[in-house]
Amino acid sequence: MELTLLGTGAPAGLPRPDCPCAACTGALGDAARAATAVLVDGTLLLDLTPGAAFAAARAGHSLGGVRQVLLSHPHDGPAVEVPVGLPQPGRVPDGRELALLTGHRVRAVAMDAPGTGYAVTAPDGRRLLYLPPGGAPAGLEEGATETYDMVLADVVGRPDGLARLRAVGAVGPTTDVVAVHLDHDVPPGPEVRRRLASAGARAVPDGTTLVVGVYEDVPDVPRRTLVLGGARSGKSVEAERRLEAFPDVLYVATGGSRNGDGEWAARVAVHRERRPGSWRTAETCDLVPLLADDGPPLLVDCLSLWLTDTMDAVGAWDDVEWADGGERALRTRMRELTEAVRATRRTVVAVSNEVGSGIVPATASGRRYRDELGRLNAAFANECEQVLLVVAGQALVLRG
Repeated sequence: MELTLLGTGAPAGLPRPDCPCAACTGALGDAARAATAVLVDGTLLLDLTPGAAFAAARAGHSLGGVRQVLLSHPHDGPAVEVPVGLPQPGRVPDGRELALLTGHRVRAVAMDAPGTGYAVTAPDGRRLLYLPPGGAPAGLEEGATETYDMVLADVVGRPDGLARLRAVGAVGPTTDVVAVHLDHDVPPGPEVRRRLASAGARAVPDGTTLVVGVYEDVPDVPRRTLVLGGARSGKSVEAERRLEAFPDVLYVATGGSRNGDGEWAARVAVHRERRPGSWRTAETCDLVPLLADDGPPLLVDCLSLWLTDTMDAVGAWDDVEWADGGERALRTRMRELTEAVRATRRTVVAVSNEVGSGIVPATASGRRYRDELGRLNAAFANECEQVLLVVAGQALVLRG
């Protein structure tokens, strides 16, 4: 099955008309995107958009062979005039299947928002899933669907939809996930590519032709990632974003509940509201057993609080206890943690504070904590495939 993406942008396109935002002003050249429309084997058109005939011609194709036009957007009719020679656009009712004379079968997939998704099976058995903007599949059951060879979806806007597909096995390690309906929420270019790669997805320029079942371009998701940053830098948001397209994430909160601290409780509440409802939470600093176990991805937030707890446990704040075995005990625990990271089979995203670039602490214990956190960050980063530094909400890739 061969697909030509006549457009890969949001319904309003990218850049949006008359929008002065930074993403729109930077959407030039290959980063400019028309509204998403997909030509399947020259015979099936998914979504009719302005300029579709010209887009096909620029890509070296014609719409003359199209025998069926299907709409995925919530509206009931095309937003543009139907070009001469094209059949009138239609929509397949949810759960129903349409058999084309070309041998393709198209099944309508129910969504959790207005619109229609389409599962297309080619005569050779290859399977494509195409989802509308802002929508995710509804009513999925594990084992009820086969794994798709390619998925075209609103990965940036609805990463939870990709997580649902992974949870039921509809998206597997060899599924080529291509982001479409791209809008101005993420700056085009390196930033959108980085965001998509962390979700195991990619973007392609308008006019690209893809062959379903060719997997060499599927990005590898880093298995171990360390996200560093200062206070309110956006490091936790960045870490959460890296796993929101995956199901059953275990969020490991190392700060505890701090009973009676209202300000801390408010911080925790903000974090919980931001996380997907399918994630579970464990409040613990006992990280080594979690890393040793098999299971879903771990998001550890954060290593700096783990260090505080560990220094409490070994008496590292007192100079006498520090000299009398505290330092040695802390080094042992840090080594056990980094060895567990090295050996883990789980996907891990860890967050830590970068505190060594500011004012030198006024106390010996403060300087000790700063130094030990620097050592811990360096040791942990050495075991990770990817390391990021978040500054003012912008993620800089240090490794990977």
